[in-house]
Amino acid sequence: MSLLYRENSPSLRQGYRLQWEPRQDCHVLLYPEGMIKLNLSAGRILDLVDGQRSVAAIIEQLSTNFPGVPGIDEDVLTFLEVAHAQFWIE
Repeated sequence: MSLLYRENSPSLRQGYRLQWEPRQDCHVLLYPEGMIKLNLSAGRILDLVDGQRSVAAIIEQLSTNFPGVPGIDEDVLTFLEVAHAQFWIE
């Protein structure tokens, strides 16, 4: 599956869970073997990855939340490709 198709609706990989970790002051991605500490942008993107929203809807929501950010669509696509390659999402 290539996430370059904006109609795809990615979801977190089975066994993975996104949560806010107050002690870390960031979102983390939990999985059976450990934890990945996410930066603010990654947390905001993955928070919208629910298996229901399309990539296009995720980009649209982030563009609405952060108007005027140049290249946000390409940044989101690039991050989702990396997350897919790392097997965080499917």
